[in-house]
Amino acid sequence: MFPIRQFFKGILLVLAFAGLSQSAIAQLQVDISLKRTLYISYEPILINVSLTNLSGNPLPLSDANGNHWFGFQIETLDGRPIAPRSSNYSNEPLVLAAGQKLSRTVNLTPLFPIGEFGGYRVQAAIYAASLKRFFNSPALNIEITDGRPIFQKTVGVPEGMLGAGEIRNITILTHRLPNSTQLYVRIENAKGGKVYCTHRLGRLVSYGIPEILLDKKNQIHVLQNVAPKAFLYSQIGLNGEVLVRKTYNQIVKRPILREGPDGKIQVIGAQEIDPKAQAAKPPVPSLSDRPISLPDSATDAPSDEDRPRQLLSE
Repeated sequence: MFPIRQFFKGILLVLAFAGLSQSAIAQLQVDISLKRTLYISYEPILINVSLTNLSGNPLPLSDANGNHWFGFQIETLDGRPIAPRSSNYSNEPLVLAAGQKLSRTVNLTPLFPIGEFGGYRVQAAIYAASLKRFFNSPALNIEITDGRPIFQKTVGVPEGMLGAGEIRNITILTHRLPNSTQLYVRIENAKGGKVYCTHRLGRLVSYGIPEILLDKKNQIHVLQNVAPKAFLYSQIGLNGEVLVRKTYNQIVKRPILREGPDGKIQVIGAQEIDPKAQAAKPPVPSLSDRPISLPDSATDAPSDEDRPRQLLSE
């Protein structure tokens, strides 16, 4: 018969190891968050990573023992791991003070080849060399799909512009999210398969059909209805750069885009809203329906951009 004393001793050992494991896990808390879980292919996937030092002592973080101290683990929902586009990167070391919290928003799209349709599981992975272990965040699932094309055009890049002589495919898409329909523009190299951008231009009301024009330089001009009598105008370059973003109020009839005598595209039938005057006004509920700002160049990078050297900062 199994001795009762050994039985209880075994239970105590299991509990001790469990307590040690929980204590080790509690030394560094890693969390991630996303504003949404549904994205279209090649859209910037902005993930917020936060670290909290719960060890009670300063915690140095640096690449060591062949491990990057900061990274991500991504796999398909059926368990197939997704390797980063490049593993030749380094993270500048830092020291996390006791109780200190660091957070940073990272764009996963240029770092991992996750443009294929389907579901993915994402975790942040932090290696603490002094503790000789990894600390992983809880996993989050995302889904990659594609929008519905409403405009497609193949154009050349004019002389004097970056990429002159190359061919670009321009696609305007709509994508239905749970609470809104969003408008996107995607620009691709017709031959090389390079995606220069997939910008989310903002909300599109269900009864609004966007105005789309190309100017003499083949730059894209889009006027979309984002709220009752409110319109957003965007000008996008052939290499994915956002050149102009302006908001307009309808005067009488629905505004339109027209090419002026000088060849420039103009918004006719609307009054431009001064962003400074708008910011000075107290917020009103209707502004929540306006499109959010586009990710800037620091987060909305081309798909072949090198991995950032320092992914976390105060």
